Amino acid sequence: MQHSRWPAVSGSLMAYAATLGCVLGSSGARALPVNVAGFTYVKSLAGIDEYTQDVNGLQVLVKPDHSAPVVTFQVTYHVGSRNEVTGTTGATHLLEHLMFKGSEGFNDPAGNSIKQYLEAVGAGFNATTSFDRTNYFATLGRDHLEGYIAIEADRMRRLWLHEADRQAEMTVVRNEFERGENNPESALMKEVQALVFIAHPYHHPTIGWRSDIEHVPIEKLRAFYDTFYWPNNATVSIVGDVDPAQALKLVNKYYGKISRAPQPIPVVYTEEPPQSGARRVTLERPGQLGNIVVAYRIPAAREADLPALEVLGSILSDGKSSRLYPALVDKSLALGTEAGAYRLHDPGMFIASITLAPGATHDQVEKITLAEIEKVKSAGVTAAEVDRIVRQYQAAEAYGRDGTANVASSLNEWIAVGDWTLYASYADKMAKVTPADVQRVAKTYLGHDQSTTGWFVPVETK
Repeated sequence: MQHSRWPAVSGSLMAYAATLGCVLGSSGARALPVNVAGFTYVKSLAGIDEYTQDVNGLQVLVKPDHSAPVVTFQVTYHVGSRNEVTGTTGATHLLEHLMFKGSEGFNDPAGNSIKQYLEAVGAGFNATTSFDRTNYFATLGRDHLEGYIAIEADRMRRLWLHEADRQAEMTVVRNEFERGENNPESALMKEVQALVFIAHPYHHPTIGWRSDIEHVPIEKLRAFYDTFYWPNNATVSIVGDVDPAQALKLVNKYYGKISRAPQPIPVVYTEEPPQSGARRVTLERPGQLGNIVVAYRIPAAREADLPALEVLGSILSDGKSSRLYPALVDKSLALGTEAGAYRLHDPGMFIASITLAPGATHDQVEKITLAEIEKVKSAGVTAAEVDRIVRQYQAAEAYGRDGTANVASSLNEWIAVGDWTLYASYADKMAKVTPADVQRVAKTYLGHDQSTTGWFVPVETK
């Protein structure tokens, strides 16, 4: 259920560009966007057409793919842990669980619940929660699409929210929480994140604080649901073997019955205040290996510096040709390194995370890590390093978009940060990153006085 920290990296820019499909204005590649009653056409890019449902503001993205008789239908709600406050932390994730307990029209007693239907038609389905969004999705045969749309539309506004279900799912979520607490890296990241963000709700872990998970009243979950789960706070993505006009008619048939939210969707207006000096946290718990995380605050994912920050993270940590591998892993000081930028709707984090090798000291590993960052700031990086990372990134992205479910998943993350068109344009932005860009963002954002450093120090169990 956790947010993917940074994108996978690997690749070929030209091969990837070919996979993006046609953009608006290219000739002969595919049919023009359809005109369907009840929808307003917005724009097209990368073979994706965007529409808005007139009656309720639902955003709909349609990407036909006739390579196989399957379709992925996904609903992305623009609500995540950034929309939670003290008392309701983890509400989005808990509601994700409760969304599978049934709605007025589709439930186990009626024999037509979401699980019963999707399992009967052989669909793959799931849901995930993150900082900025929650998504519900299924990949199924095109002939079964209407049944799934009916279920998703019904649980958008007619969800069952029973106390008995809350209690049962609370224990499941609490078990997830405890597994995270027992993972040294996960537990340390939670501490660092809470120190990087003091005012902004990114301070809260996506899964929530334990006491909120255990004690949130069903009435508060209902109020949260009634605030955020509306068509004008959601995006529907339809990717696969569909006729766009028929797909939109199905959306209109079921979602057209739902009105806009009766009140404006609350806006997150809290901004993180400036950081005035380096911050540190030490976590001492039973464990076998030490861990270090160094975090820095960076802009939101839509901003121009994010591609260079992603390249920087990969130059530092990806593969044996990275900066940190020979400095730490080859010298038996670390077992692994990771670095990269969080893609978030609001200003987020760049982190470097190192798992210490047995016998290595935190002081030594931290000094080497910071020294490698300083080398980038003072001496820059090479064109060969940038080219390697950009090619690897593009190849991984192209490979990761093979199949309707992968396309929907990738779209989901860009929807979450506030601009789905980055699904198509980000490849070009990555390709334009220069060594000077990488050095500049390192100097701009990776200052010591803007850092937050966390140590996980294993202690013996008594």
